Amino acid sequence: MSISSFEELGLSQEIMKSIQDMGFEEPSPIQSLAIPMLLEGRDVVGQAQTGTGKTVAFGIPILEKIEASNRNIQAIVLCPTRELAIQVAEELNSLAKYCRGISVLPVYGGQPIDRQFRALRQGVQVVIGTPGRVLDHIQRGTIKLDQIRIAVLDEADEMLDMGFREDIELILQGAPDERQTVLFSATMPQEILRLADTYLKDRVLAKVSQKMLTVPNIEQLFYEVPRGLRLEAMCRIIDVYNPKLSIVFSNTKRSVDQIVEHLQARGYLAEGLHGDMNQNQRDRVMAKFRTGNVEILVATDVAARGIDVDDVEAVFNFDIPSDVEYYVHRIGRTGRAGRTGRAFTFASGREFYKLKDIQRFTKSKMVQRSVPSVGDVEQAKTEKFLNQVKETMAQGGLEKQVRAVEHFLEIDQVSSLDMAAALLKMLMGPSRTSEEELISINEPSRGRFGDRSSERGAGDRFGGRPRDTGTQQGMTRLVINVGRNQNVEVRDVVGAIAGETGLSGRQIGKILMQDRQCFVEVPSEFAGEVIRVMDDNQIRGLRIKVQPAPAGGAAGDDQGPGRVRTIAARPFRTKKPGTGWRKGE
Repeated sequence: MSISSFEELGLSQEIMKSIQDMGFEEPSPIQSLAIPMLLEGRDVVGQAQTGTGKTVAFGIPILEKIEASNRNIQAIVLCPTRELAIQVAEELNSLAKYCRGISVLPVYGGQPIDRQFRALRQGVQVVIGTPGRVLDHIQRGTIKLDQIRIAVLDEADEMLDMGFREDIELILQGAPDERQTVLFSATMPQEILRLADTYLKDRVLAKVSQKMLTVPNIEQLFYEVPRGLRLEAMCRIIDVYNPKLSIVFSNTKRSVDQIVEHLQARGYLAEGLHGDMNQNQRDRVMAKFRTGNVEILVATDVAARGIDVDDVEAVFNFDIPSDVEYYVHRIGRTGRAGRTGRAFTFASGREFYKLKDIQRFTKSKMVQRSVPSVGDVEQAKTEKFLNQVKETMAQGGLEKQVRAVEHFLEIDQVSSLDMAAALLKMLMGPSRTSEEELISINEPSRGRFGDRSSERGAGDRFGGRPRDTGTQQGMTRLVINVGRNQNVEVRDVVGAIAGETGLSGRQIGKILMQDRQCFVEVPSEFAGEVIRVMDDNQIRGLRIKVQPAPAGGAAGDDQGPGRVRTIAARPFRTKKPGTGWRKGE
């Protein structure tokens, strides 16, 4: 069974109100398949790529099954990384916005565990966390599984690749047998199927086939802009590029109305298109857009279906869509009929993870640009006006105007250059100085997907000179007090660090396994954070100590350099490559 609207599901009024606030006008394909099965209480294996709306697919059934008066943990969601755990928790909190008495808590490494203790003591019904930290709480007795009604494994293939299988099995074995179990995975290798055979009963499959996602002839640009500054940024981009027709996409109907109101107040010919408008209203707006009487159309994804206008030169993603396919549909409105087009996308904070998903699945490159300055806008307007002057001169028929100008120059004894400059100032307005630029949109110290303004080495973070550990430049070697004698393997170390800190497997450097300890290289700029997060954490259920390796390399190594094991790019597939910490996280 699949559904075409959320109204068909018979959801509570509270959840429906949250869905409307979040801007979902209809379920995505995976939501359409999985939600009815989950509401029936079935164990489900969901196969879908990242960025297809999986969180809402299992989030809605979880919240509908929670008993708010019961302050015990009733649902648990396991995620491979802390970033994903945070994202899932944020989305479930948005869904639970109007559900009184329901509490959602993320638990992950890098956050003081005492804070998690306090939150758990107050009572929460939904826990979202990385397997290592969840198992740590279970062993401490701060998370109890005896009243679990539903357990979800999100991105299960990723968790298995990171070495979390044993932790996952210990957690599932501790939950009641009569629970509902849900497994979401982008791929279905044998290891995933064996896990499903063991822990899911009478399961059903909800599979969404990945379509070929291509975006030819479209230049894709993105800008790091907080939501509150996006309107100003968009107006500057429009003024610089001067597209003939543009479509602006936003995720909610409320946002569409607000954007239109602000654009009209600034003098732009803009109209909105969303689900609250009747067909006559939509037809009138589209007629204006096709004839050029409206230059900027602001729309939601569903309302924009069927738009077939060849002259659209630019598409703006004011909000990043929840589904990768929506992104492709959006920017496909430009670059039609053999023309080229531009797609401008705004992002900030954790939205960058969605950008990476889009780039990976569309196999396309998005280029980061700085928002045009006020000076850039003025220059673009001046060039546009001067080009119009050239066109007017080329058309001829200026004899009457030439005589008037000659008379003026002769009587007032001024130069033609001064006169032209004065006319330009009158038509374009006075230049705005940088002091008049009230909003600073660009953040020059911030890198593409993380803060790179400081390139300090490990010595800066540890309060002394950089340590000489024989590592490659930009990397710091750490020592961990577990090794082969504890059956710890390279993949266990990678999985633990990646899952708890947010580093990807590709960012972790050489790993040297010994009998009673191991050495691991991490980017120097994150070394202090890795130590803070991982020290007194766990690998394969073993409490660990992490500290900088002694100067001079791995003193007392019990295996030679020729046996150093390194991380290859292929075995450790990461959903969120190349990310680190942002300031304030």
